[in-house]
Amino acid sequence: MSSIDYSEHPHRRYNPLQGTWVLCSPHRAKRPWQGQQEEIPKDTRPEYDPDDYLGPGNSRSGGAAVNPKYTDTFVFDNDFQALLSDTPSGSVGSIENDDLIVATAVTGRCRVVCFSPKLNVTVAEMDVAGLRKVVDTWCDEYEMLSKLDYVQYVQIFENKGAMNGCSNPHPHGQIWSTGYIPENPSRELSNLEGYYKRKGSHMLEDYVKLELEAKDRVVCENDSFLAVVPFWAVWPFETMIVSKKRIPSLLQFNDQEKTDLADIYRRVTCRYDNLFLTEFPYSMGIHQAPVIDMSS
Repeated sequence: MSSIDYSEHPHRRYNPLQGTWVLCSPHRAKRPWQGQQEEIPKDTRPEYDPDDYLGPGNSRSGGAAVNPKYTDTFVFDNDFQALLSDTPSGSVGSIENDDLIVATAVTGRCRVVCFSPKLNVTVAEMDVAGLRKVVDTWCDEYEMLSKLDYVQYVQIFENKGAMNGCSNPHPHGQIWSTGYIPENPSRELSNLEGYYKRKGSHMLEDYVKLELEAKDRVVCENDSFLAVVPFWAVWPFETMIVSKKRIPSLLQFNDQEKTDLADIYRRVTCRYDNLFLTEFPYSMGIHQAPVIDMSS
């Protein structure tokens, strides 16, 4: 039997989704800390600001477009897209030839989703009904983008907070549809497939069962989802929301699962805000099946 005490001894933890290891040194939590502490600034944002380029009825950055006077969610093509649908094909170098300079053209389409017309709210401050409209919008966008012939993957994400690099405080997220499967989801798909071939069961279903029995790392749950600090967490206060049954993508969610996703999204972000007594910055991303194979 192992004599490792996870709360005392340095050790490595394996991430079966990524196939990587992370170093954990729990004993260092006892060291004296004299780091920076800051006063929490008061939130003085109004509900509406005519200079907010994501606000309803306002001109967007550069003045090239004007937003409609939307009342719940609003979606548009990013004015500064990281990926373009008309990128010419081409490549430089070859991995097979062990070239050191290798690049290949990529195509895609980038969308922005405004969660609410109000400037002064966050996900944690929205109600479940409002966030359900966000989830419905994600589903609609996933379905629309997956029909584009060059799209292989739809990445839905939110970067919140100026300190996290978010360029606008208006509550919003992004959707990048890409002509390739990004690195992290690609590794996860490979490892999920390998696990199933070796064990005959599904990794995340097994992991949900393990965490529900242990309870040690569970943050919160509802009928459809579990929020947990994964055993292999890399970041402080990292959480993972995972469905309690195997669902390949948003397109397979039923009505209750859509509402439950909105519910647990709000509950997790509320916990961050309450823990730090501020509007906590974070990055959130949804990992799901590529659009080229959503049946398994």
